[in-house]
Amino acid sequence: MESVIRVEKLCKSYEQITAVKNVDISIRPGEVFGLLGANGAGKSSTMECILGTKKQDSGTVSILGMNPQKGRKKLFEQVGVQFQEANYQDKIRVEELCELTASLYKSPLDYVKLLSQFGLSDKRKSQVSELSGGQKQRLFIALALIPNPKVVFLDELTTGLDARARRDVWKSLSDLKEKGLTILLTSHFMDEVEALCDKIMILKKGESIFCGTVQEAIAASPYEKFEDAYLWFTDEEERENESISDAS
Repeated sequence: MESVIRVEKLCKSYEQITAVKNVDISIRPGEVFGLLGANGAGKSSTMECILGTKKQDSGTVSILGMNPQKGRKKLFEQVGVQFQEANYQDKIRVEELCELTASLYKSPLDYVKLLSQFGLSDKRKSQVSELSGGQKQRLFIALALIPNPKVVFLDELTTGLDARARRDVWKSLSDLKEKGLTILLTSHFMDEVEALCDKIMILKKGESIFCGTVQEAIAASPYEKFEDAYLWFTDEEERENESISDAS
């Protein structure tokens, strides 16, 4: 099965700092792929290089068989993006923002249905500035889905949401996955990763230190719970201490 997203030997540096080093990613149609790691591990740089919003130093990237920098216009008819810190005009109304977004695409989804799906029907006439943090986050996810994309990129998709709202978002994304949507997401919530992701990659200092399923990550660690396994993978000092203890 051909990969929807393929990344080979991706490298990106900022002056003397290496942000991404030789990262390989392959994501199949309908797969939810989680990009994990501590702050500064290289998640955002990797995602930005994949999207083509930043140019990699070396390596290759393709989305739906297209180069995201050269085939930008055609590609972004089929890609939805939600960034954690999205910048929209505060004085624009929710429905105006949705209408504007829909106008950019040939076959957009019905934004009224999307707003209902994410519990925002009663906020259609509200200005974006009047929304709570959680409501804004749900709006940004809805905006990413308006293009009726084949692939969607979600950056920390449920930050600021309460437990019920988070689970509602999970259910919506699971439904979209069943319809064939391919999703690349970043998250700091391990329960979210367990609930949604078919495969994960854990980054540390710009390098991939694990790629596989959640169960494979657990099996490769000394722990039985995924959150403990994730911390074991990402906490170098603790692992060094364990090695010293085992050697003594």
